[in-house]
Amino acid sequence: MPDKDLSHILTHLGEDRSQYFNAIAPPVIQTSNFAFENLEQFRAAFSDELHHHVYSRGNNPTVQILREKLAALEGTEDALVFASGAAAISAAVIANVKAGEHVVCQQAPYSWTNALLKKFLIRFGVEHTFVDGTDLASVRAAIRSNTRILFLESPNTMTFEIQDLRACADIAREHGLVTMIDNSYSSPVFQNPADFGIDIVLHSGTKYINGHSDVVAGVLCASREMVKKIFESELMTLGNMIAPHDAALVLRGLRTLPLRVKRSDESARFIVGKLENHPKVEKIWHPFHHTFPQRELAMQQMRGCGGLFSVQFKAGSMQNMEAFVHSINRFLMAVSWGGHESLMIPTIGFYNIPGRDNPPMPWTFVRFYIGLEDPEWLWEDIELAMEHL
Repeated sequence: MPDKDLSHILTHLGEDRSQYFNAIAPPVIQTSNFAFENLEQFRAAFSDELHHHVYSRGNNPTVQILREKLAALEGTEDALVFASGAAAISAAVIANVKAGEHVVCQQAPYSWTNALLKKFLIRFGVEHTFVDGTDLASVRAAIRSNTRILFLESPNTMTFEIQDLRACADIAREHGLVTMIDNSYSSPVFQNPADFGIDIVLHSGTKYINGHSDVVAGVLCASREMVKKIFESELMTLGNMIAPHDAALVLRGLRTLPLRVKRSDESARFIVGKLENHPKVEKIWHPFHHTFPQRELAMQQMRGCGGLFSVQFKAGSMQNMEAFVHSINRFLMAVSWGGHESLMIPTIGFYNIPGRDNPPMPWTFVRFYIGLEDPEWLWEDIELAMEHL
């Protein structure tokens, strides 16, 4: 997307300032209910709640501004905003399957996508198959006569496997499937799956889209027809709407979206470059790194990578690895990503938890998120901590 179009979307689109005293920032319309002056207005509103204001469980003016911007960022006709990324994913999937039908999903998706398929929908007779999404033959082979959805997550958010979006969309179209993708890793700044023919684009809006680690939100971008279908059923029935105040905070976050994501991307590449030849590093996962097996496809589909990458270190013992983790001072140990602060998730933290199996990834594996801090300052912290390995 040209920078001038991005600038218009983030600064002006959807904002009719004459309607609210010419205020530069849209107001928070913190109301549950809306009144009507006459029966004509009343009937018109109830004929189409998606485009009228009746009750803030459905459409709210502050949320509506956010919806318009998000749809434009992803190049779709419309969008919905939910109270979490998990809510957006659940609504998209539930809207497009019924008992006796089947979902094909790329392997190792977001943990709550996994739970939706394996623990929730299975109770209602919806089956699923996880496939190696890097292998188009495996995708084709998994499709059955009762398959309705092809669910993608490209890249995923630990080891960053890529799916060929255009090829997957073509396969799905041959079989009459709805395609959907979790696009949280890339953000709309670096990847627009709708351009490749994907039907529904989903985000954890908690991450880059909000960008300040203070709101949990979910985004669904799709055609007007699909958005209307999901709004009138799954959103209105299950009530997973975002609150107006949270929508206003996400609007604030969008103003700086390209600045933040590009800064994280540049800083992450700097640190990856420092790590790649270090004797204590076994392997690096980063979609644009020269060792990444799908680098060419990643660069065809994505304009950048943001702040996430993963590293497998060389450590003499678990005690050495724990000492490395505990000596990191400038990264917070926390889940999620996309805010101003740099984060890490060390796999060793999932080892030896009572009542849980150890994860399949080695205890030397760490996922890093690079925030907005000075990258040299962050590198100093990692370099010093590696002495403990």
